[in-house]
Amino acid sequence: MLHNLNGYSIILGSQSPRRQQLLKGLNVKFDIVTSDADEHFPAGLKKQDIPLYLSKQKALAIVPKLQGNFLLITCDTVVWINDEVLNKPVDKTEAHSMLRKLSGQTHEVFTAVTITTTQKSHSFYDRTAVSFKQLTDAEIDYYIDTCKPFDKAGSYGVQEWLGYVAIYKIEGCFFNVMGLPLNRLYDELKIL
Repeated sequence: MLHNLNGYSIILGSQSPRRQQLLKGLNVKFDIVTSDADEHFPAGLKKQDIPLYLSKQKALAIVPKLQGNFLLITCDTVVWINDEVLNKPVDKTEAHSMLRKLSGQTHEVFTAVTITTTQKSHSFYDRTAVSFKQLTDAEIDYYIDTCKPFDKAGSYGVQEWLGYVAIYKIEGCFFNVMGLPLNRLYDELKIL
């Protein structure tokens, strides 16, 4: 499948092991080039506009490093709850605070993807609603201590212990919550 990509050197602009694993699942051969883009975004951006902006910034930072007929995939994921964005936590205290906000609530996960070639650039996003049961402080501390979720938006991984015990409902793409909306990406790559 995706034979239309055969002429491209495919690059994933992410050091996320989860995104790398997911892209491998599409049986796409790719190399990795990481971005040194500043991950700050303009004040006033909300929901999907934040990862859309950041995925484009990551692409802009990587493109000058590339040569030949490339296809670059850059991504960004944010957790949105109660009109607030939860990015990656800086320490255990912030991770605990984020998970306390998610406890007993439904939040939104937005992942944006930018696909860039020498001819064009195209961005899209996906949204998934995730519902958490009420968590105790002991459960939150256990998760943080055992899984160290400091590289994850919202301080959690859906594919880890907390996802197993706390998430009782997901509306939308499961893989979007992991950081790459695979079904949407596959459809976008098919029509490239």
